[in-house]
Amino acid sequence: MTQNEHALTTFETRVRQMILRFQELKKENEELYKMVGKNEQDLKALRDQLAQDERDYESLKMARMIEISDGDLQGAKDRLSKLIREVNKCISMLQGDKA
Repeated sequence: MTQNEHALTTFETRVRQMILRFQELKKENEELYKMVGKNEQDLKALRDQLAQDERDYESLKMARMIEISDGDLQGAKDRLSKLIREVNKCISMLQGDKA
């Protein structure tokens, strides 16, 4: 084998190795792009879920405010009824003194 033939054989071997390495890297690159795409989809789904959860939280917060207001309203009605009964008692007592 002459020096040129040996150099040519070495060159061919290196080119084949580079082609194989290129194919491996190309496959790895495709897998990484798929992973990135899936991660982006997952991220979008999580963002959508977070937005929905925030809307649900705001709705629950509003419902809780209304519930508290209703409770306060009932308490206020009870206090007002008690005051009205006391005023009616006082009126009855005053009318009894005049008679």
